[in-house]
Amino acid sequence: MNYQIISDGACDLQKDFTESNHITIVPFYVTFDGVKYMKEGEGISHDDFYLKMINEHAIPKSSLPSIQDYVNVFEPFVEQGVPVICTTITAKFSGSYNSACNAKELILENHPDAKITVIDSTLNTASQALFVNEAVKLRDAGFSYEDAVEELNRIKTSGKIFFTVGSLEYLVKNGRIGKLAVLAGDKLGIRPTIIMKDGDISLGGISRSRKKSLKSVISNLQNFFSKPENNIEDFEFVTACGYNHEEEIEFRKELEETLNVKCLDLHVVVGTAIGCHTGPYALGAAIIKKAKLS
Repeated sequence: MNYQIISDGACDLQKDFTESNHITIVPFYVTFDGVKYMKEGEGISHDDFYLKMINEHAIPKSSLPSIQDYVNVFEPFVEQGVPVICTTITAKFSGSYNSACNAKELILENHPDAKITVIDSTLNTASQALFVNEAVKLRDAGFSYEDAVEELNRIKTSGKIFFTVGSLEYLVKNGRIGKLAVLAGDKLGIRPTIIMKDGDISLGGISRSRKKSLKSVISNLQNFFSKPENNIEDFEFVTACGYNHEEEIEFRKELEETLNVKCLDLHVVVGTAIGCHTGPYALGAAIIKKAKLS
C-alpha cells in the first residue's frame, strides 16, 4: 500500500468495510439541540437517531469536520512518509473540502515535501461510497499515487444518485432544496424523485405514493442508460437507504431485475449527517463509471 485513502464521513461506508480496506474516515458532527454536537457514530446509534426523527419529529443539524480534525488524521501518515488521497463530499453542500485543503496547507508548512491530494468528489453518500471504492481498486491494482489521482478525477463527474425521500421537509429546513424549492409548499404529500449529479440536486419527477416514487427512480435510471453514450456495462451500482432496510432489499431486487445488473455489497447506509438533510426514508441507487484498471 503506497498511499492512504481518506474520506470524510459523507461516503457513508460502514466500519467493517473501511477497516478491511484500510480507509480512514473523518466524521461529521450532528446535533438535535444546536448545542451538543456529537461525532457521527458516537453518542447516539444510527437507529436511535432516525427513531428520534420519526417518533419525536426532531429536526437535527449537521456540522462539517474541522481543519484540526483533518490535521489530526493527515499528520500521522505524513510523518511516516505515506502519501494521502483524501476525497470529500461535494463542495456545493459542505465546507468539508475547504477544511481538508486548509489542513493540507498547515501541514505543508512543517512538512513541505508531504504528498496530500484533496479531491472534491462532487458526490455524496452512496455515489461517494462508489468513488472511494474505485480508489481502493486502483490502489490494490498497484496504480501509482499520481495515476490514481488522475483516474479518480476523470471518473468523478460520472457519479450520480437517483433517489426518493419520505418528505421534502428536511431538505427544505436544512437549506438543501435548491431547484426543488417550487415543491416546498405542496400540501398533497408528493413523493419526489431526486437526481444528484455534478455536485447538485435536481428534480427527476413527482409521484403520489412511495411505491410509484421508487418505480420512478428505476425509470430514471432506465432513461439514463437508454442514451447511446451511457453503456451500462461501464458502471458500478449500489443501493442505500436511511432507516427501512427491508424496503431497500426489495428495491434492490427490482432494480437488479429491471436493469439486469448486480449491485455491489459496499454496506452503504445513509448516515446521520446526511440523514439530517434527507430524513429517515431516503432510498435510492447510485452509479459511477468503473475506473480503468489496465
